[in-house]
Parts: sequence; structure tokens; C-alpha cells
Amino acid sequence: MLTLETNVRRAQVYRFLADAFLYPTENWLDDADALEPILRALGMETPSVVTCDLPLATCDLLLAACNLRLATCDLQSEYRRALGVTGSVCYETEYGLPHEFRQSQELADIAGFYNAFGFQMGGAVRERPDHLAAELEFMCVLALQEARARAHAEPEHTEICSDAQRKFLRDHLGRWIHLFAARVAQIASPGIYQQLAAFTAAFVRADAERLGAELNACAPAQIFPTPPPQDIDCGGCPVLEYADTTY
Repeated sequence: MLTLETNVRRAQVYRFLADAFLYPTENWLDDADALEPILRALGMETPSVVTCDLPLATCDLLLAACNLRLATCDLQSEYRRALGVTGSVCYETEYGLPHEFRQSQELADIAGFYNAFGFQMGGAVRERPDHLAAELEFMCVLALQEARARAHAEPEHTEICSDAQRKFLRDHLGRWIHLFAARVAQIASPGIYQQLAAFTAAFVRADAERLGAELNACAPAQIFPTPPPQDIDCGGCPVLEYADTTY
């Protein structure tokens, strides 16, 4: 069982990362200095090697990248270059499911986790439940709920929250975060989001070890993009009538 203080620190890191993987409307790098003592208290000053030949990802590495102090407009450009153009890179169910029906099942399973703990999608940002930012924020919520249960001496609810985190890391976030980091390293030029992705993979893996969660991670070579539905066609699209038009 983790202490109340450890759970609060974990929640703070997960919330920072969740915000960082949304399209930036302000410079979240300004919060990096406040993150440093939290990461060190969690033991992240020790190098942690991420799978798939990614670079070392440590507290120092992330903070060094954050020292770039990019302006908001530059951060938005970096986001579009690293994550925006690829479209599917931030979604769990785009990584290696055999067909679209399995994708629907996985989305339903994720939504089931969220509903069980009162985590609702919506608000100003509309995203699918399998978006990386949503899954990171859900881990933040679970860590805070565990901290609250421990503060109120509720051992049964404490164990429920702890078990939910292990299962969610095993079946969802921990299953694909290293694939996400490897993909960003492959398609993005060196910069803040490449370092952020590597750090996030390292933090999630370290957190899984802290919780005693076994991760069912696959090698990138074994993963193929989830195929789109087979019945997609362009019939009835009004654009088709202009396809053969010569100007």
C-alpha cells in the first residue's frame, strides 16, 4: 500500500502529463520547476531505461527539455509537428487491435473504468476515452481517491482504488505507452514532445513497479495499426460529382 503523500505526488505528476498532451493553449512548461521536488520525492532522479531502445528518461532529462521555455505559439507548433499531423498517435485503440469491433470493445472497457469511479469525459476539451491525456488524468483521479480513502481510514475503498490502478495500467495505459513513445521518437524531430513522451513511458513503467502491476507490453515490431471498418466507401458523397470535372 502506498502512503497518502505518495499518492498525492503521483496524482500531481499524472495531472501535469495529462495537461501536457493536450493541444497547448498556455505554456505548461512554466510548471516544470514545481514538478522537480515531486519527482525526486518519488525516486525519479535515478535513470530509468525505457523499452524499445528509447533514450534514458529521467527527472533531469525532462527538466532540461523544459528549460527551453518555449513561447505558447512555439509550443503549439511543436505539438502539431510531433502529434497533430499523425492523427492517431495519441489513441490507445489505434495500436494493434485486429479489427474495428475489438476497438469498440476496448473503448467500452475504458469507459467502464471511468464510469465506475465517477470520471466523466466532456467539458471544454472533447476527446475519445482512449486519448492519452484522458487515461493519464484518470490515473490522477484514482491516485487522489486512494489518498482520500487512506486519509479517512477506509481500507476497503483504499484497496479498490489501488487494484483499479494496477488493472488499468496492466490492461490499458501500461500496455501501449511505450509504443506511443517509440512512435513519437520515430516520427518527431528531437524536441520537447519527444522527451516528454520518453519521460512519460518511464514514469508509467516506474509507477507500475511501485504498484506491483504487471504490464503486458508488446514489441513495436508486433504491432500493426488497427484497420478501419471494411464498409467505408465514398458512395453518396457530393464531392464525387466533381471528381472527373476538368477546369
